[in-house]
This record gives sequence, structure tokens and C-alpha cells, in this order.
Amino acid sequence: MTEGYAGGSEGAALNALLPQGLLLLGCGRMGQAMLAGWLEAGLAPEAVTVIDPHPSDWLAAQVTAGVRLNETPEVPPSAFVIAVKPQMMQEALAPWARFGDGDTTFLSIAAGTTLAGLEAILGANSRIIRAMPNTPAAIGRGISAIVGNDRASEGDLTLAERLLAAVGQVVRLADEGLMDAVTAVSGSGPAYVFLLIETLAAAGERAGLPADLALVLARETVAGAGELARRSGEDPAILRQNVTSPGGTTAAALEVLMDPERGFGPLMEAAVARAAARGRELAGAVRGGEAAQTEEREGKR
Repeated sequence: MTEGYAGGSEGAALNALLPQGLLLLGCGRMGQAMLAGWLEAGLAPEAVTVIDPHPSDWLAAQVTAGVRLNETPEVPPSAFVIAVKPQMMQEALAPWARFGDGDTTFLSIAAGTTLAGLEAILGANSRIIRAMPNTPAAIGRGISAIVGNDRASEGDLTLAERLLAAVGQVVRLADEGLMDAVTAVSGSGPAYVFLLIETLAAAGERAGLPADLALVLARETVAGAGELARRSGEDPAILRQNVTSPGGTTAAALEVLMDPERGFGPLMEAAVARAAARGRELAGAVRGGEAAQTEEREGKR
């Protein structure tokens, strides 16, 4: 597992890995978080080209510092980061297919777009890494899972890890088939945690707490418990047991939450399974759209 950036030397390492610069296609929330992390780590602004039809004020400010906006690189970039929405993939990426089948490393953070789908646009000999980050990347505390196609080398995977380390930790997958489960756990997981905060606060309010106090207590409890789990490295079951006194208030609550039929466990298992299944459905829809577009293009020849 690759950790987030730790020091100023990372900028020099990034610049060395990107002798022909980097192109970022799309600069929404995730793209902006990554770009901010690269620049903060010391990546030379002039090494970055951003393609975005509706640049934010923040991005415009980076242009004054040297970042290139909506320019066509004279040479294929060392890295090409794809940060557009899946439904925009074909239209946004197709004009850059000329960089495919070469030495450029492509890194896609688009949900639901498979390696095969990217190869269909860029060429089967392109070096492609697929990644699934999550929303805590916006504060540098995300976690991303990556997997490469057959053409991706160890160097390509290392470059992808370095780029994604700008927004948190990075883990490698041995099989792209695991990506739907990753999406269901870490990609969608922040929403589950936010729901926990929301429902815990609502329960506290029903128990008699003022709404604003209940929200503060719930939010800080979840944040603190998560940080404790992260720093301690203990099994979460051990941490739970450490808080639970036999016959106490926590034990009484856990009898409800750990009910084998209606408790938190079966609910979470069902939620993750549903999310993973939906991921497979969406990937299938994207593949179907790509096939239809390919047939349409070939029919016009």
C-alpha cells in the first residue's frame, strides 16, 4: 500500500517521472483535488496541461502560475489522467486517441469504465491504469484502488501510485473483477458513514438532545473513532470490545445493532452486495453504449 505524500522531495520525484509533462482531462472536484496535491507537492505548474471546457476560478488562478489550460501538447505527455464522467468518456477522450498505443501512461478515475472500454477508445496497446478513488480525497485522506491492463508495466503502476498519493493512500488489485466490490466498499463507503452520522444524530435528538448538539456529538464521535481505528492498527472488533462493558449501556445498544437477522451486519452485507451488483449493471450499460458507438462509426466508413 502506498501512503500519501510525506515530504517536499516528492515534487522532484514527480517531475522526474513526467519528463514530457502531464495532461489532465477534466478538472471537477476529484481532478482539482489531485491537481492541488501535485502542485503542493512541488510538481512544476508548466508541466501540467488541463483540458476543461468550464474551468473554475481556482483553476484559472493556477493558469496564472504556469498551468496550461485547453492547449494541445506538442508531444505525447508522459501521463494522461482521465477525470471526466463516464457518460462523457467517448466524446471527451476520442480526440486524444492519437496518444494511445504509445509510451503515454493513461490513468482513469472514471467510475464504471472498464479497461476494455478504455482500450476500445485508446487502442489495445495503450498503457492503461484504472483507479477508484473516493471523496475524502478532497482533503487528502482518500484511498484509491488501482489495476492495470496487460500493457501496463511496473513503472506505469508506480507512476499511477505516485499521482494518486496526492489525495491519500493507494492499494493495488490483482484482478479488475474486484473493482465492483472496491466501489461498493470504499467508493460508496463515505456515504454509508455520512448516513451513520445522520442517523446517530437523529436518534440523539429523539433521545432529548438539542439537534445541533446531537449532530456535533455524532460527527465528532464517528471522526474520532475512525481516527483511533486508523492510528491504533487494532482489529476493529477488539476496539469495539474495549468500549463494551458487560451489562452496560454499550452492550445494550450492540444487542440491537448486532442482531443476526436485522442488525447492522446483515444490512451492511446487503447494501454492499446491492452496490456491487449495480456497479456491474452500470459497467454493462457503458460497454453496450461503447459497442453501439463503435458499430455506428464502422457503419459510416
